[in-house]
Formats: sequence, structure tokens, C-alpha cells
Amino acid sequence: MTSRDRAAVRPPVVVVGLAVVTVVFFALPLVGLIARARWSTLWADLTTTEARQALWLSAVCSVSAAGLSVVFGTPLAWVLARVRFPGRALVRGLVLLPLVLPPVVGGVALLTAFSRRSPVGGWLDDVLGVQLTFTTAGAVMAATFVALPFYVITVEAALRGMDRRVEEAAASLGAGRLTVLRRVTLPTIAPSVVAGVVLAWARALGEFGATITFAGNIAGRTRTLPLAVYLALEADQQAAIALSLVLLVVSLVVLVALRDRWLGGA
Repeated sequence: MTSRDRAAVRPPVVVVGLAVVTVVFFALPLVGLIARARWSTLWADLTTTEARQALWLSAVCSVSAAGLSVVFGTPLAWVLARVRFPGRALVRGLVLLPLVLPPVVGGVALLTAFSRRSPVGGWLDDVLGVQLTFTTAGAVMAATFVALPFYVITVEAALRGMDRRVEEAAASLGAGRLTVLRRVTLPTIAPSVVAGVVLAWARALGEFGATITFAGNIAGRTRTLPLAVYLALEADQQAAIALSLVLLVVSLVVLVALRDRWLGGA
């Protein structure tokens, strides 16, 4: 690169200044959180009964939501990417709605659809004896509701972007549809599947609004890490900071690990 080229890409001072201000805007709250942490009692704060229950519930709910996203999201992503049908744009918008919907609104929607007073929730309770509201299963459902779109949009983009000629070549050699899917399609999009799973898991781990609205804030049953942080702020701020640091570290690791999927390794 010549000196003229370097000068051409050198950003104006005002651009650099605004960029620095923006980075500081994001960094200051995180620095403040780290600075306020009481490191001498951090382990004790993370090993209380309440903290361990919240950690365990968050692990159960987030892993379950990620697994359900794979089971139900993979076929849905394939249909949205490969099948043309009337109303496909509407279906995609419906699936991706939780991405922009306030989580508490999602919780209210789940409550109206699956509470014991609703037709579906009432049928589940009367016929199958299944109650979703204020249960761990309800917390998993709330986490899945907000996490599934992240998986679907990631896998659908991978399916749309892959070279279809590879699948056509396998089919021309006599491979059936399921064989092509299992031996060609899925291995090709495997990195995006992994990225989608991690994103769904991370989103489920940090879910708050839909969970507290639909499943409640019950210790040992639905009180996940974000809910425990919210409750601890009123009684034990150091415990809230300790739990917040866990979520902070996990989120940062996920974002750094997935940088290649978004920025091409930059």
C-alpha cells in the first residue's frame, strides 16, 4: 500500500473521536461493574444456595432452549430457505418477531396463550395434567421463545448462501433426499448451525422479561440468573454484581468466539 493509499483510508479526526466516545459509552458501565465487584467475597457470593440454584436453573433452561431450537428450528429454517409458498414472508416475520418484540410483551403473549385460563393451557392442564405457567417447563418455553429466532435466522442464511450445485451433484450420483441432507447439506452448514446454537443458548441464558412474566420468579423453580440479579439488587448488591459478572464473561466470550461468523475473522 502506497503512502497515497494510506492517506486515502485514514479516517477524519472527527470520525475517530466519535468512535472513541461510542466505545467509552459501552465500556464505562462494564468497567464500573468490575470496579464495584468485591473480589474477596466473589466466590462466596457465587456459591450461596440462591446463587447455585439460579446458576443451575439458567444452565437447564438455556441448554434446553438451545436443544429445542435445533430440533424445531432446523426444519423451519430449511423450509423458509428452500420452499416457496404463499405467505412465506409473513411466516418469516412471525418467526423473527421475538427479535424486536419487548420480552415482557412476549411473556404476556405466552401467558394469554398457555395459562390455565386459556383454551390451549386449560386443555393441557385438564387432559394431560401439564401446567406451564410458573414452572421450570414454562421458563424453558419462555427462553425458547426468545432464543429460537436467533437460530433460525442464522441457519436460514447459511442454507440460502450455500452452493446448491454440490447437492445437485450428489443427487445426480444417486443419493436420496435424506442422504443429501445428512451427508452434504448439514455438514456444509455445520459452522452456522454451531453459531446458531451458541447464539440461541446465550440469548436464553440472559432472558428476563418473558421468563418473569410467564414463569414467575420462584426460587429453585423459575428464578434464573437474570431474575436472581434483579432480586439481589434490593437485598445484596454485591451478590447481584457477582452474578452479573458471570453473565458478562459468558456474553463476552460468546461474542468474541463468534466474530468469524459475523466479520469474516477481522
